[in-house]
Amino acid sequence: MLEPDAAIAALHEALPDDQLMLAYADGDSAAFDVLYRRHEAALYRFVRRLLGARLAAEVDEVFQEAWFRIISARESFSPQGATWRTWAFTIAHNLAMDRLRISGREVAFHAHDEDGDRIEAPRLFRHRLNAGGDGGLNDAAAPSAEEVAFWRAAGRRLLACLDELPHEQRAAFLLHNAEGFSVEAMAQTLAINFETVRSRLRYGLKKLRVCMERYLQVLEQRA
Repeated sequence: MLEPDAAIAALHEALPDDQLMLAYADGDSAAFDVLYRRHEAALYRFVRRLLGARLAAEVDEVFQEAWFRIISARESFSPQGATWRTWAFTIAHNLAMDRLRISGREVAFHAHDEDGDRIEAPRLFRHRLNAGGDGGLNDAAAPSAEEVAFWRAAGRRLLACLDELPHEQRAAFLLHNAEGFSVEAMAQTLAINFETVRSRLRYGLKKLRVCMERYLQVLEQRA
């Protein structure tokens, strides 16, 4: 039989995000702790990639401000308006975009430098950039040293290519391909219509495919 504290913790873990936020708004601080643990990594990753390499020093500040806004607005949250995740990413997106605009320039980051940290390149490549095949890799088998080196280099290249996209296209790509947002959820998050979302995704993917051309050629050869 679970102890009372353990039972409460198990109940919190079983609740969906929207119910956790409503509980937090009613004064249940433990509900917020669960929300934070669930979404801390994804929200931080989104802010970091949206701000890009040139604004990397400002990621922590924007990330913390996003959570501060979430906390401050807890009583205004309504599941009828949007899911908690869509609502939270909207806050983070708007703060990051404001910071990018304040910077007063597009990020001029040359993709051939291949700088940046590792990204989940296999997932993004195989399911989005190179639709129609698994790139010749066997997910069930341990990757070889050559495959690991390839995906690490591809990840660095992809981050650099993302930095070269216009901010709006980068946000659309990250929400859809890295965070799994539907077009409908993206339209809510970005406050634009469906066709504009699709347009940003289409043009962003086209530019990324050109930027990633030599890596995509390797995948085609392995397929």
